[in-house]
Amino acid sequence: MCLVLTAWRAHPEYRLIVAANRDEFYTRPTDSMRWWPEVDGLLAGRDLGAAGAVPGTWLGLMGAAHRFAAVTNVRGPGEDRTETRSRGALLMDFLRGELAPKKFLTTIGPDRYNGYNLIVSDLQTLWWHSNRSAHTPLELPPGLHGLSNGALLGSANTLRDTVIRTDTDAPAWPKVREGLRALGAAVAHDPSDVDGYFTVLADRTIAPDDELPSTGLPLARERIVSARFIPSTDHGTRCSTVLLVREDGEFTVAERSFAIHGRPLGEVSFSGRLALPD
Repeated sequence: MCLVLTAWRAHPEYRLIVAANRDEFYTRPTDSMRWWPEVDGLLAGRDLGAAGAVPGTWLGLMGAAHRFAAVTNVRGPGEDRTETRSRGALLMDFLRGELAPKKFLTTIGPDRYNGYNLIVSDLQTLWWHSNRSAHTPLELPPGLHGLSNGALLGSANTLRDTVIRTDTDAPAWPKVREGLRALGAAVAHDPSDVDGYFTVLADRTIAPDDELPSTGLPLARERIVSARFIPSTDHGTRCSTVLLVREDGEFTVAERSFAIHGRPLGEVSFSGRLALPD
């Protein structure tokens, strides 16, 4: 997944709003969002392409335990070690575990993984951790927060902020900066509008060259992946996911899947109720 936008306690009626795109090779075996029969209460997609016997995921909700997590890779030269553990397995460790987010993050052996951004929550607190940043683990305050494939967090305190801050002096990636502004506008307009969040995720605007990050990709490729939604022939946006968790515990998850060139494959949706902590 290459873009995760969150509104955390940013609206009085909603505890958590997530709009996320997963970018991956189209040939990587994947199951769309579903309830896992072998893991009671887990609602998540299944990454069947990672090494190891147990499938991992890139975004998931453990309903009975009210736990949420999402992961992105951190892109950069040399970030392709084959002997490392799957980042999706790291996500599963949290979703299936019982440790509070802060405690869980202290147990990770970061050198066991290629670069990652990890967001974990018990829906009481929300935390960010990256093994490529000196600024984590970090508890995230109420507001808007966004991640892509750099070890850099973009944040806004309110829905109407026009200046997106980061955890360092580096500027936010354009897809994160503009994505957070669009997310804030969508939440302010109608926080229940699932289609509105899908519109945020569907933007195909390519960033200007002078705003592109330098992650080791050729310039032409860096341009393509600078968009929130990436239509391509080999590697692009495989799915867009929207999660809404209300303060009364009602939740909705919707996911749209895509093939090469952004061709739609279908949509699934789920709803239920969580017993939220205060």
